[in-house]
Amino acid sequence: EAIVTSEELGQDLEHVEVLQKKFEEFQTDLAAHEERVNEVNQFAGKLIQEQHPEEELIKSKQDEVNASWQRLKGLALQRQGKLFGAAEVQRFNRDVDETISWIKEKGQLMASDDFGRDLASVQALLRRHEGLGRDLAALEDKVKALCAEADRLQQSHPINASQIQVKREELIANWEQIRTLAAERHSRLNDSYRLQRFLADFRDLTSWVTEMKALINADELANDVAGAEALLDRHQEHKGEIDAHEDSFKSADESGQALLGAGHYASDEVKEKLTILSDERSALLELWELRRQQYEQCMDLQLFYRDTEQVDNWMSKQEAFLLNEDLGDSLDSVEALLKKHEDFEKSLSAQEEKIT
Repeated sequence: EAIVTSEELGQDLEHVEVLQKKFEEFQTDLAAHEERVNEVNQFAGKLIQEQHPEEELIKSKQDEVNASWQRLKGLALQRQGKLFGAAEVQRFNRDVDETISWIKEKGQLMASDDFGRDLASVQALLRRHEGLGRDLAALEDKVKALCAEADRLQQSHPINASQIQVKREELIANWEQIRTLAAERHSRLNDSYRLQRFLADFRDLTSWVTEMKALINADELANDVAGAEALLDRHQEHKGEIDAHEDSFKSADESGQALLGAGHYASDEVKEKLTILSDERSALLELWELRRQQYEQCMDLQLFYRDTEQVDNWMSKQEAFLLNEDLGDSLDSVEALLKKHEDFEKSLSAQEEKIT
């Protein structure tokens, strides 16, 4: 009876399970004694049937034994129920503690101040955060299940209701905290991603501008018309590539302006990069225009040299014609020479137009 009337219900789940095991051993022993009680009842019945002179005393003792036996069995059932209830409560406490421990472990990751140093590291952190988000989604079902279990246990174990409610509130508080941390970290990672995306575009564009400037400055002025024409063609190709990058410059500018409009934490750096990007683009266009003028001037000069050389060559040939002392020795030869001289004068007029 001391076993079944014990109020000890354990301090934790492991302790309750130890008490349950001891109680199971007691129940085995109790079942073994039931046959002994049955034997006592059978023997008492036989004595009463035989009209034993102590029949009244026998009946009294029989009733006393049976009453004690029933009382013991009733107490055993009560003890079994209490231990079962204690196990339920302690199992709930353990599950809540394990869940809170997991939440705090993930909370340390959520509280990290590492938001990436470049685009690749930010993308890796975002993928990791998405994994944590999936873990939280799965955990939410468990939290809901534990809250429902808390409600049930408070109804079935009113004596433990206040302690269960404390555990429930502790679980909910930790759950709300990690959800807040997760949302804040996701927002900060997105801010970091947009910044690093902008900075990557900035680096790509400024690097491209540097390369393009080097290409535009690389060609030396031509020494002939063909070379000058080739320079102008190649220079126009550079302009085509510059025009093709206009959308990239526009996109980078829009991204930077969006960051400024959102009050991004790196607004000062973004503003500085936008200014540099605009200045670099303007400098590239100015350089292209300057070289275009130089190449066109080079073309004009080479055309002048070519025309001058052609005129010089023509005049050298014509000078030999004019110095010829052949005046003809017959009417036909003189007329032929006059015809040649007329052709010369026409040619001279045509050349004069070129020269003037």
